[in-house]
Amino acid sequence: MTAVELALADAAATERLGARLARALDAAPAVIALQGELGAGKSTLARALLRALGVAGTIRSPTYTLVEPYEAGGRRIFHLDLYRLADAEELEYLGVRDLGAASALLLIEWPERAAGALPAVDLWVRMTYQGRGRMAALSPGSSHGEAILSGLHGEAQKVGG
Repeated sequence: MTAVELALADAAATERLGARLARALDAAPAVIALQGELGAGKSTLARALLRALGVAGTIRSPTYTLVEPYEAGGRRIFHLDLYRLADAEELEYLGVRDLGAASALLLIEWPERAAGALPAVDLWVRMTYQGRGRMAALSPGSSHGEAILSGLHGEAQKVGG
């Protein structure tokens, strides 16, 4: 499957995409990379995905901590925000390699800040501005990413509205 592009009219549409993406995930570990400029909707998408997976309570932005761990439905989830990462070598101190081997779901904002130091990405999500709304381009990085995208197939109208 090739990339899927979705127009997101507002924050609610971004939240619907996050929820639908959560439903498309299976129990297998996955690495989802969230790219885009500041304010493009990466954190909104990540929060909605986490909520839809069953994370209760406060969902903190990992902007300063770099990593926020969660558990929902017996699944380990790590939300990383690498915007403030000065050097990809800092990931060694955070134990990111261990996170990728922990049979977990990794949501990684600003993955380009750690190019070459991250686990293989299953699904790339690129958020861009489009007028007053946003555009989300989802593309697979692996066969597992292909399967996730297949779970989203046919959802464009439900998400974009």
